[in-house]
Amino acid sequence: MKGKFTATLVVLLSLCLSQGVWAQAKELRVMLGNHPYGELLKSAIPEFEKETGIKVNAESLQESQLTQKLTTEFATRSSSVDVFMLRPLQEGKLFSKNGWFETLGSYDFSDYPKNIMEVASADGKPYLVPLVTEWQVLYYRKDLFQKAGITVPKNFVELEEAAKKLHSDDVAGIASRGKGAASVTQLSGYIYNHGARYLDKGVAVFDSQAAVDAIRYYGRLLGNYGPKGVTSMSWENIMPLFQAGKTAMWTDASVFYGQIVDPTKTQIPAENIGIASFPEGPKANSPFFVVAWGMAIASQSKNKELAIKFLDWATSKDLAKRAMLANITVSRISAWQDKEVLAKVHPGLVETQLLAARTGYPFDRPYMAAVGEARDLIGEIVIESINTRGQSPDLEKMAKERAAKVNNLLKDAGEYGK
Repeated sequence: MKGKFTATLVVLLSLCLSQGVWAQAKELRVMLGNHPYGELLKSAIPEFEKETGIKVNAESLQESQLTQKLTTEFATRSSSVDVFMLRPLQEGKLFSKNGWFETLGSYDFSDYPKNIMEVASADGKPYLVPLVTEWQVLYYRKDLFQKAGITVPKNFVELEEAAKKLHSDDVAGIASRGKGAASVTQLSGYIYNHGARYLDKGVAVFDSQAAVDAIRYYGRLLGNYGPKGVTSMSWENIMPLFQAGKTAMWTDASVFYGQIVDPTKTQIPAENIGIASFPEGPKANSPFFVVAWGMAIASQSKNKELAIKFLDWATSKDLAKRAMLANITVSRISAWQDKEVLAKVHPGLVETQLLAARTGYPFDRPYMAAVGEARDLIGEIVIESINTRGQSPDLEKMAKERAAKVNNLLKDAGEYGK
């Protein structure tokens, strides 16, 4: 009798193992960014759990905290993270260099633009799925423009004139990120439209005269017509100001459109909020057009089969369509061609996306492993420019000194001149 019981138990144990029903094998740890797509996933995860029986332990962190936590856990090989969101232009090179990604050889990337796959691959092998594509746009208050009798600015001259005319003690003429490192992504369009770059063939070139001119313009614009305390502001601080009617214009990423027209989050009627293409500069019309967020599987994951299931679900056509209907600008091509989406999404998003996809530059920061340090260095110049309203006599010197430091970072990483 005892022998029969033991044999039966062995069979049951083998069956359980073969079917993978152990609790510990049916759980995933997922790290999400504090981003509209991350919020969408959090709200939809119960559907995935019900469908698959897989328990998802999801954590959501502000972007810099997410980077720090992932980097610390992966570097110390103490991580239990299975799937995670990341910013490819921020963490991609560092994570890839250290082998922290699981290669996604079986994933179908046919529904993604080929030109964005450069930042989703290393040595020709894909390691992340693009989630959100963002481009630089101009948000503006239609009612204030009408009251002031001005039209939407098409170039930098008109942008500054509009900011000056719209600026008052109660409403800032324009806002954009001014908080050091955080400002770098939004400064990028101003840099590019002055005909400059952050890097060129692995060499820092943001000390060129064109780049310094762009930094001066940005500082003059925000120093004169930006909200008070703008050098302490990233998008998390500026968006509530726009939603409260405290700024007339705002240049930032397209992904925020859904939130600024959401009647539960903003005091400004949606019909008074406009979205337009980023204004043309003196030398170019090239806003950034980037993969802002992607999703990957950790190479240290012990649940890779379950992780792939979650990745497939989280990046599916269905979730992409739901994101687009929530005004989150996803990377999947099919989502931009869906009739239901096109019937609901604001025409301004579609129009600005078409221009940015055609003329945009695929990076909004220096694309390098030590991008965090590089952004800190460039951010110091931006703050100096804003604080002096673009008049600082030290900007050229600061740019040259910090470009040299960025070149040293590139050399230390073996990326200089490449």
